[in-house]
Amino acid sequence: MSQENVGLHYRAIDAVNRRDLQAFLALMDAHVEAVSRIVAVEGGLYGHDGVRRWWNSWFEVWPDYEIEVVAMRDARDATIATISAAAQSVGSELPFEDNAWLAARWRDDKCIWWQVFRAEREALEAVGLSE
Repeated sequence: MSQENVGLHYRAIDAVNRRDLQAFLALMDAHVEAVSRIVAVEGGLYGHDGVRRWWNSWFEVWPDYEIEVVAMRDARDATIATISAAAQSVGSELPFEDNAWLAARWRDDKCIWWQVFRAEREALEAVGLSE
């Protein structure tokens, strides 16, 4: 198991939970490609500018968004985190609760790609694994 990549993935999630954009960007490759949960709205995200755009729009809507890692799986140059997330959107009394799979690819201690999936099977396929 690539403990380095697993550790990097945990650090990235911790940076999100602490709202530390600089720490998060420090883990992202300058040309990172990201696909968030709201890709239909924001499209694909590229590089640090795309990550900043995602970060700002995400926390503007869900300022108390919190991720809990349920499990972490290593796949050589990739990792898959099974996550449980919760938040409440601004101006709403309805809570947001979600379970998802967050896949990431790593190179030279930087994330070069990440994507959120609704199904574990999709996340596994995206990194070249099967159930």
